[in-house]
Amino acid sequence: MSSSSQSQFLNDPNAAVCEMLTSLVRAHPDAALLDGFPDVKVVVRAARDPDPDKVALISGGGSGHEPSHAGFVGAGMIDAAVCGDVFASPSVAAVLAAIRHVTGPAGCLLIVKNYTGDRLNFGLAAERAKLEGYAVEMCVVADDCALPPPLGIAGRRGLAGTLFVHKCAGAAAAAGMDLSAVAREARATAAVVGTMGVASVAHALPGAAERAREIQRGQIELGLGIHGEPGARVAPAARADEARSIHWFPYDRVRVVNAVS
Repeated sequence: MSSSSQSQFLNDPNAAVCEMLTSLVRAHPDAALLDGFPDVKVVVRAARDPDPDKVALISGGGSGHEPSHAGFVGAGMIDAAVCGDVFASPSVAAVLAAIRHVTGPAGCLLIVKNYTGDRLNFGLAAERAKLEGYAVEMCVVADDCALPPPLGIAGRRGLAGTLFVHKCAGAAAAAGMDLSAVAREARATAAVVGTMGVASVAHALPGAAERAREIQRGQIELGLGIHGEPGARVAPAARADEARSIHWFPYDRVRVVNAVS
């Protein structure tokens, strides 16, 4: 195992998420932290009351995937990002606080990646919000196309393709579409987006002395998850445009976007 602690640029690892969010809103005056921080880690658009004619968009999940999700708060994108700790789902209370803050009469759409904790906590918050009179819909993104069937109980994982769902749903909401139409656009986008994770180095949690596991020099791992879940296979290092032909990929005609982290 290779050491990672000496290459991390941190203060207190336990405060990394809060410091990151505080720095983000200081650097971007159009973003703000919702009341209740740090117990409730929600980034919203600053100085903005809910637009009664616009569907609000909320997304979120565990931190450690920046710029997701707080970096996507803004005009034409999402209205609130609910942030958990590193690789941990945000709480039901945090999601509900975001819904209450940004949702007007037009309702809100929750855009959620397909992980058990995220689906559970966002789903429970949505049900509680409905009991309070809010109109809420949820779109689950499961764009991991690196793992062929059978997919097990949980199904495909949600990955970087969620960005395109944010953008398409954001455009629909900005155009004045109603909640059912915005949700339909989001689900249609999620249905045609595919993502395959590729890495040459495994991740290391903040403050960890070593990486989660070792990927040998000169090799890449294909199909790994965003939390370090094992991939489908290991292969010799290749160019980005060659990686698609190395591993099973379900699309014959595809436009490829590289999201580098």
